[in-house]
Amino acid sequence: MTIGEALADATRRLEAARIASPRLTAEVLLSHGLDLDRARLHTRQPQQLPVRSAAAYRAQIERRSAGEPLQYITGVQEFYGRPFRVDRSVLIPRPETEHVVEAVLELAGPDAGPVVDVGTGSGCIGVTLALEIGGSRVVLTDVSRDALRVAKNNARRLGARVTVACMDGLSACRGRVRCVVANPPYVREDEHAGLQREVREHEPRIALVPAGGPGRFYERLIRESRDRLVEGGLLVLEIGFSMETQVRGLFGAEWRLLPTRADLAGIPRVIAARRR
Repeated sequence: MTIGEALADATRRLEAARIASPRLTAEVLLSHGLDLDRARLHTRQPQQLPVRSAAAYRAQIERRSAGEPLQYITGVQEFYGRPFRVDRSVLIPRPETEHVVEAVLELAGPDAGPVVDVGTGSGCIGVTLALEIGGSRVVLTDVSRDALRVAKNNARRLGARVTVACMDGLSACRGRVRCVVANPPYVREDEHAGLQREVREHEPRIALVPAGGPGRFYERLIRESRDRLVEGGLLVLEIGFSMETQVRGLFGAEWRLLPTRADLAGIPRVIAARRR
């Protein structure tokens, strides 16, 4: 079987499974397996695909056809222009979460640290901040040791100097910090069943659905941040669809709320506030 024939067969199988962008997905998976960029893959379509590579490719197409996210198959997702390793112990970084990073960089500037990234997952927010803000101390926290392993490996691979700590929220945080940032779980229990198959069946539920509901989680994080931030310290939170009013209402007189930031689709996505 040639590379071109393998691509055509994979595209047909993905189309039959109703996978979005079947041709692109087929090319990305084969490019990853052969360690070629897509441009070089196109020029090599007449070449024979090695038997071992063909078997591995068929297995990957089967996984994607069954709904497993492309990023878990390749093990990588780009975030803020950098490749982050991911597996099923962490959420796949989303483009809209880059607005959280942008808010911190704009509002906190070079004096952002110390920064605590709560529920870091892959480390995409905290590692990016450590790389973008030179000299700032960044702490990555998560309740999942598997997630912290992924975050720590990403930091090492990308050359970011961070500290990792296994804790729930800011429960074990000592001393004062200048910035707390988080992309919390904000899916309601009754919403989980309606998520896309790729998300519902493959991404970690603990990172999607918080115990007690999103409101309770945000309320606790705001309260803990109030007790840990220095005067004028910054709290930056990603929020879900239609949650702006609810989350802004959780902030008390100890906070000065800043304008909510929308994502590229115009959906309110990032809430920021300063500790009075």
